[in-house]
Amino acid sequence: MILSSAARRFPTIARSTTVTRCAPASSSTPTPFPPIATTSSSHCSSSCSFFSTSQPRQSQPSIASLVKQLRELTGAPMMECKKALSAEDVQNDLAKAQEWLRKHGTAKASSKVAGREALEGLVGIHISNEGGSKAAALVKVASETDFASRSETFSTFVQSVADAAASSSSSDASSSSIREGESLDVPNFLAAAKNKEGRPLSDALDDAILAIRENIQVESVSVVKPSSERSLFAGYVHGRPPNSTCGTSAAVVEVSPKTAPSGDGDIDARRQWEDAAKKLAMHVVAAKPTYLDPSAVPEEVISKEKEILKEKMADSDKPPEILEKIVKGQLRKFYEGVCLTEQAHLVEEGGPKVKKVVEDLGLAVKGFWLVGMTK
Repeated sequence: MILSSAARRFPTIARSTTVTRCAPASSSTPTPFPPIATTSSSHCSSSCSFFSTSQPRQSQPSIASLVKQLRELTGAPMMECKKALSAEDVQNDLAKAQEWLRKHGTAKASSKVAGREALEGLVGIHISNEGGSKAAALVKVASETDFASRSETFSTFVQSVADAAASSSSSDASSSSIREGESLDVPNFLAAAKNKEGRPLSDALDDAILAIRENIQVESVSVVKPSSERSLFAGYVHGRPPNSTCGTSAAVVEVSPKTAPSGDGDIDARRQWEDAAKKLAMHVVAAKPTYLDPSAVPEEVISKEKEILKEKMADSDKPPEILEKIVKGQLRKFYEGVCLTEQAHLVEEGGPKVKKVVEDLGLAVKGFWLVGMTK
């Protein structure tokens, strides 16, 4: 049996067609191309097709590719991602793997880091001066190491806590309560508040612990409401890592104009006030005042300071009225050290008193709030 050239080209034909060489014709003239007799197979018909028209099967992503995607989504270690994808109820489903990690990986990570000392970290703020939603939030989140606190995952979480605190309608904190060091109930806040993706902050905290593998503690969450409709907030964050909005210390200042501007001067005046408040927040971070003005200093603190000053001059032969004047002069110096309005402005050129700077702008300082990482 000899295969024709067509049969050699198309194996399908070769399988369905038998080719035989016929005996030579009686003519003495040889035939250059001997006639070919074909016996068609029952499989060959006019409906035969040499090429498949079905769609090629799409290849499934490799395990390595799925592990990479899961790591990018969760920040979890490679082995944890492999374990999650191979779990019996997951079967390489990314969404199910993420949920598996939240249930198993986070619990495991949390149990390992629980109780570890967290002395590093970042603070974050959120300022809103729009309409009826005016508010300022200050948060403090601790980590175990400086390396972790400077990571993008950590700083993103800190900022999300500050953003959620400022927009949380559940907060009813007042300026006075925050100044005294009080803050929101952190566990309840984390369970109720949500980040911009709509996930509870408690879940976001679990994700951060899973990714960083360190003990992360939200130490304080404070929200400040304006004391008047005309008030505005400004803030400053110091010691920020690269590409981060959070830092090692931060301050928020509330100022209010004594008279409302009118006409076209409103926008320009507002910009001037915001700039002055921002500089004042920078000053607060640097000078770290304790009280707003002398009237805010508790009477017991003043009495204690007077006692200390009088003890220093106990052996003096000066008359009592002179000693009283000396005490008053020393108290002014004390106020300059602890009261914001009495301090020399560290940002303004020449270092004028803060009180004079704000008065010249027609402003009144209503309050300030300072938060920082202390070791």
